[in-house]
Amino acid sequence: MKTEVKKLDSTKCEINVAISGELVKNKFESVFSEIAKEAKVPGFRPGKAPRDVLEKHYASAVHEQVLKELVPDVYNQAIEEQKLDVIELPQISDVKLDRSNLSFKATVELAPDIAIKDYKNQKIVFKPVSVSPDEIKKHIDSIKESRKTENIDDKFARSLGYPNLAELEQAVQRQIFISKENQQRAHIENELIDNIMRGLEFKVPPSLVERQTQDNLRQTKIDLAMKGVPRERIEEQEKMLLERIAPEAKNQVKVYLVLSQIAKKENISIDDHMPRKVVEFLLKEADWKIEPAS
Repeated sequence: MKTEVKKLDSTKCEINVAISGELVKNKFESVFSEIAKEAKVPGFRPGKAPRDVLEKHYASAVHEQVLKELVPDVYNQAIEEQKLDVIELPQISDVKLDRSNLSFKATVELAPDIAIKDYKNQKIVFKPVSVSPDEIKKHIDSIKESRKTENIDDKFARSLGYPNLAELEQAVQRQIFISKENQQRAHIENELIDNIMRGLEFKVPPSLVERQTQDNLRQTKIDLAMKGVPRERIEEQEKMLLERIAPEAKNQVKVYLVLSQIAKKENISIDDHMPRKVVEFLLKEADWKIEPAS
């Protein structure tokens, strides 16, 4: 196989592939053999038609099937040989096929080469979470106001499904604690990623940004519809929504690409859970500083 790679820009290249000889010939023979088993040709029993008759009736179908089977195999082999980090399906063009030769051009988008440094040992300041009696009181008071109740006592607690007021206060304390802990974790994770992203400049593949933008737009439309916004109004606002969504979509793609590169460096599998696994890895590798609770 002959492969020639031409770089078009930092995230796109053109691959010219040519292959000839036994591989192409054998593929034609294999496809003809499969078709011959079931071929229905007037005057012959299924599977008994001579090769020249099959050629006359099925040459076009065989040609198409060989392309369907051979092009993906040869393309994947070329990508593997050239060690190209392709992130989108290729655009295949200039396909030429005869009984012993196949050539085509594949235009692909590549993951950018990102110079990530010092992603380990990130400084993290952690402050133990605490819940004050005043926070618990304010939370219970808000419940009281929403239910238009005067007395905060055991009877009030039982109306909410708790045995007594002490149990209600403990439950509220746990809820506030978990909420504050989750908020702090989200803040730490965002700060961790921001620190790694700071100063990294690279071109983001347009196709990934477009896909993320459309995904975000689709989800935003669903959210608006769930809130009761009429479809007509949502469609009228689409341009405005896109202007708001596009920058965030680009940033999401940038973060994903950076986390992907870290995953490859650290042999973390690239799957739907990759971002979470990389963040967990970074948290384990971070330099933690514990501040005393106020």
